[in-house]
Amino acid sequence: MTITVAGLRKSFGAHVVLDGIDLEVPAGTVFSLLGANGAGKTTTVKILSTLLRADGGEVRVAGHDPAREPDAVRAAIGVTGQFSAVDKLLTGEENLRLMADLHHLSRDDGRRAVTRLLETFDLAEAARKPASTYSGGMLRRLDLAMTLVGNPRVIFLDEPTTGLDPRSRRDMWQIVRDLVAGGVTIFLTTQYLQEADELADRIAVLDHGRVVAEGTPEQLKRRIPGGHVRLQFTDPHALDAARRLLTDATGEGEAGRDLLLRVPSDGSLRALKTLIDSLDDNAVEVDELSVHTPDLDDVFLALTGRPAGEPTEKVSTR
Repeated sequence: MTITVAGLRKSFGAHVVLDGIDLEVPAGTVFSLLGANGAGKTTTVKILSTLLRADGGEVRVAGHDPAREPDAVRAAIGVTGQFSAVDKLLTGEENLRLMADLHHLSRDDGRRAVTRLLETFDLAEAARKPASTYSGGMLRRLDLAMTLVGNPRVIFLDEPTTGLDPRSRRDMWQIVRDLVAGGVTIFLTTQYLQEADELADRIAVLDHGRVVAEGTPEQLKRRIPGGHVRLQFTDPHALDAARRLLTDATGEGEAGRDLLLRVPSDGSLRALKTLIDSLDDNAVEVDELSVHTPDLDDVFLALTGRPAGEPTEKVSTR
């Protein structure tokens, strides 16, 4: 495992932020930590990336303890936070050269790294323009490119697409997929549940400082009631036969001349095979079949009792 966390705890005064969480992140995967505002996502990232000390628990990142071996952890990781670390007074190229100098790369190695990253992140044409002239998507791409100068094995992305338009967000998603294909491990926190669904191999849901669920996106969706298989017929006799066979099915009415039936299901392969075998054994002809499962919004609401963007508690602004 690239990241292992056992019994991680952190409090600020009397306020408990992390209450004994356990996590395991295999190498070369995307692990997403979901939670409402104030649930402890950013605190977790800060502890794993050596920016904050835990109050208790065992943590290993790339085989090292962030508290006892912070330099070893920092050499293995990259961090892209909620807010861009780009210096907008510098050009894109100058920002990358600065990072190369901070990583003590030789002049030739630094020049090659800068050129490669500008090309990879589609920033070559804007390389010598001030970063202040960049769009939001360009700034996030430059921010991530700066993170990659040191060739990190683990990258922490803390809400990396906040404020981006849909096209820029999808561009970032493809960059993340390409990084993982190259063997990089991504630890992602996000409030965009579609983002976690698109990218994550595994997801943990954090609520009031505790992990309340963990699994693949599909495993989490199957935990929530409401999944069903939709059967579509053109022959009313086939529909009637299916009604008699599937006693828990309900009608969805008509769509033009098509007749629809809804069968409760958890969406698993085994449940789907059982349904298809039953229809086939009884010679019931179905024209179309589609599987519908709850999405991550449904999962998040069921597990935490609030939408993804809502804070865990109201904070006084006085």
